[in-house]
Amino acid sequence: MEFSLTTTFMKAEIHCHIEGAAPPALALQQARKYGVDASTFLSDGRYLWSDFSEFLVCYDRVAALFRTDADYALLTETYLTELAAANTIYSEIIVSPDHGDRIGLGADAYLSGISEGIHNARDKTGIEARIIVTGERHFGPDSVIAAADYAARSSNPLVTGFNMAGEERMGRVADYARAFDIARDAGLGLTIHAGEVCGPFSVIDALDLVRPSRIGHGVRAIEDMDLVARLADLGTVLEVCPGSNVALQVYPDFDHHPLRRLKEAGVRVCLNSDDPPFFRTSLEREYRIAAEVMGFSEAEINGMTRTAVEAAFVDEDTRSRLLARLDGAAALSPNQANSA
Repeated sequence: MEFSLTTTFMKAEIHCHIEGAAPPALALQQARKYGVDASTFLSDGRYLWSDFSEFLVCYDRVAALFRTDADYALLTETYLTELAAANTIYSEIIVSPDHGDRIGLGADAYLSGISEGIHNARDKTGIEARIIVTGERHFGPDSVIAAADYAARSSNPLVTGFNMAGEERMGRVADYARAFDIARDAGLGLTIHAGEVCGPFSVIDALDLVRPSRIGHGVRAIEDMDLVARLADLGTVLEVCPGSNVALQVYPDFDHHPLRRLKEAGVRVCLNSDDPPFFRTSLEREYRIAAEVMGFSEAEINGMTRTAVEAAFVDEDTRSRLLARLDGAAALSPNQANSA
């Protein structure tokens, strides 16, 4: 389904996996560079998968096309430059040092390449970005704790947060709580994937055991209205990814997606793209869907963007500059006053 864009929104996102952001054209370029036959996972500019298991296989094959720090600098700069062209002023990139180690590049070189891409994109476009180190749940508690240790020891000023992604159904949050204690003690912002594949109990576990300021996805909290009220009272921000949720059939379509109900219940929410080209979406498309399918007004969408910036893992000077840009854009919009 295609959507026409009627309003140019200033955008921000705080939930996107860097390997999952690889544009198909860049992936094909990388496949040719390394002599890889991409026809089994990429055709006509689209990644090929039909269910969650195939998505994971496709994702891994695309990720395997990025092998050096220069490759990761190119990937990061390409994605952030695309975001900036869509009027995005801020992005947080989810990265996995484990992946850098697994491909033989090493965590330090992996992170160095991503950082170079961030600097290059900022120099060219002005977009701000930060890095969230993530542990992969399906590799077990020791691996996630090691990722937290790595993030806590990092002297890279772009590393500002810690996350846990991966297979939600593997283990309970309690098994990984120490990793979040390490990250918290190091002053990193905390977020965690929950309430996507698994139901409300995964969000409850996250709140009880991690005490994050944000939750990745979290949409299945809608199945427990007491939990929804708790999220609203706490001010916990949900990093909502509607396109991802529909592509993975968490919800059958956008009409059934709970973003509207969560927001109307007082939960703080924002729009994100997750793994955009894999789900045939983009941050721009997520904003279009919110406006043209879900019926959010310009003021409501600008409010969600403001929530993303308010919840961003950045220093206060940077946050103030970003908020000033948002406020300035809103003041110039002819539609803002009429859509509140």
